[in-house]
Amino acid sequence: MRNTLKIIYPIILALAVAGGILLGLNLNVQKSPVKNSASNIFQPDKLSLVLRLIERDYVDSIDKTEMVNNVIPEVLEELDPHSTYIEPREMKAVSEEMRGNFSGIGVQFVMQEDTVMIVDVVSGGPSQKLGIMSGDRIVKVEERSIAGEDLPSDSIVSMLRGKEGTIVNVSIFRPGYDDLLEFEIERGEIPLYSVDASYMATDKIGLIKVNRFAESTYNEFMEALNSLSLKGAQKLIIDLRGNAGGSLQTVIQMVDEFLPKDRLIVYTEGKSRARQNYYSSERGAWKDKDVAVLIDEFSASASEIFAGAIQDNDRGLVIGRRSFGKGLVQEQIPFFDGSALRLTVARFYTPSGRSIQKPYENSNDEYYKDFQRRVEHDELVKADSIHFNDSLQYKTVGGRTVYGGGGIMPDFFVPVDTSGINKLFSAIASKNLVYHFAFDYADQYRNNLNTLENPDELMNYLESEDLFKQFLAHVKKEGITYTNKQLSEAEELLKMQLFAYVSRNIFGDNGFYPIFFKIDKTVKKTIDLLQQDWQPKKVATLG
Repeated sequence: MRNTLKIIYPIILALAVAGGILLGLNLNVQKSPVKNSASNIFQPDKLSLVLRLIERDYVDSIDKTEMVNNVIPEVLEELDPHSTYIEPREMKAVSEEMRGNFSGIGVQFVMQEDTVMIVDVVSGGPSQKLGIMSGDRIVKVEERSIAGEDLPSDSIVSMLRGKEGTIVNVSIFRPGYDDLLEFEIERGEIPLYSVDASYMATDKIGLIKVNRFAESTYNEFMEALNSLSLKGAQKLIIDLRGNAGGSLQTVIQMVDEFLPKDRLIVYTEGKSRARQNYYSSERGAWKDKDVAVLIDEFSASASEIFAGAIQDNDRGLVIGRRSFGKGLVQEQIPFFDGSALRLTVARFYTPSGRSIQKPYENSNDEYYKDFQRRVEHDELVKADSIHFNDSLQYKTVGGRTVYGGGGIMPDFFVPVDTSGINKLFSAIASKNLVYHFAFDYADQYRNNLNTLENPDELMNYLESEDLFKQFLAHVKKEGITYTNKQLSEAEELLKMQLFAYVSRNIFGDNGFYPIFFKIDKTVKKTIDLLQQDWQPKKVATLG
C-alpha cells in the first residue's frame, strides 16, 4: 500500500499544480471509459477526477484524508521554500507563536538530574501570584510523580499547559522545607516575550534585543523604548541577530518610530497582488535620535524589512553580517478541519527597490544549503568574500550603493567571533559544565544573590567570591585537563558565560545579556561607532 501511494502522490502532485482549486464537480465517469470518452475524462479539474477514481475503483481501501494531507506538502515543494501546509495538530503552536501568548501556569524550567527545576517565574502569571519561586522543584503533577522519571520536556509542558481557567495541582519541593508544598494553579494566559533584554549599555546608549515579530511585539518594544528613554538613552542599538521574522504589520509599526513622515518603509507586490506601499506616519518618537541595527546570517524576513528600511532611508547604521535573504510574503488561509495553507503571494521590496530574496529556483534543498556555502566561502569571517551582482545595484536616499538578490549587507561588517573556542572550551561545552555549575551555584546561594540589585553588582560580587577559580576546580574534578595557554585563550569567554548564566538564574534574560554582551564584538563595535559623535546624516558617507 505504502509503495503504491508513493507512485500515486507524484501523479496527484502534477495534476494539482495543473488543476488548481479542488472544486469537486459533478462529473459522470464510466467505470471502464472507452477511448472516445478520454477527452471528457481529462478535463481541467483532473485532481478531483483522480481522487474519485482512486476512491471508487482502487484495489485496496485508502484513507482519502490522509492521502490529501500527504499530497499537499508535495505540491508546495514545487513552489518556493516558504509556502507550507500546517496540519491541525500544529496550528495551536503556530497560532501561539504569532499571537505571542499561550495558556499555562507561567514558569520556565529545566531538567536537572531528572528533576524539574524552575529557573524563572513569569511576572504576573498564575504561579507568581501563588508564591511559586525560582529554585522550586516540581515533584508531582496531579498526583503523578515526575521526579526521577527522566521524562522528556515536551511531556512536562503538556501536563502544565492547558485551557485557560482550568486547574492543575502540583506538588513542589522547596529547599529548606521538610514537607512538599501543594499548589492548586488556575491556568492563565502567559505571554511569549519578544524582547529578550532591554538595558543601558552605556550611560547614553540603550540596547533592545528582539527575538521575533509577533502581534504583541510592538507593545513590548515600545515599553522597553520608553523605559530606556526615561533612563537617559539618547542612542539605541536594536539587536535582530537570530530573529527569523514574523508579522509584517508589526515590523512596519516598529520602523515607523524611527523615520520622519512620509518615508517609504517597504512595499509588496505579486502576480495577483497589486503593489502596496507602506509609509511612515508623523508619530516617530525616535525619528531624530541615533539608531543602529544588528543583523547576522539568521536575521530573516521582518528583520530584513527593518534593517532595509533603516539602511535605504540612511536613517541609521546596520552592523554585523549579511542577513538570511527571505523577501517573500505569505498569507495564511485556514481550512475547515483546523489546518491552514501558508502561501507565498508577493515579494517585499526595500525602499530603494531591492528584493533581498536569495535564489531558490534550483531546489529547496539547495536553498537551505546556502548557509553551508557561506561557511565554505569564508563569508562569515571575510567581508570581501561576498560578491554581489552589479546589475542588482540600488541607491539609498543619500546616494549610497546597496545590493539586492540575497540578504541585507551591513554598513559595517563584523566577522563571527571564534576567539576562545579551543580544545578546553569544547571539552567544557561538551559536558555543559558552565550551565550546570552556574545553576547549582545560583540555586545554593539564591538568598544572598537575590539581595543584589543588578547584573553589574552581581558580577562584582562573583569576582570577589573567586567564582571562576571555583569553577576551574570543578572542571578538574570532571577529569578535564588543560594547559596555561589553553586557559589563557578561553578564560574571558568561559568567565563571562559563567557570570552571565548565574545572572540569568537571578534576573532572567535581562541579567544574561548585559554581562555576556560585554565581550560581544558586534555590540562593542556598535558602541564605539555610536560614541564617535555620529549623526544620522553621516550614514551616506560611511561604508
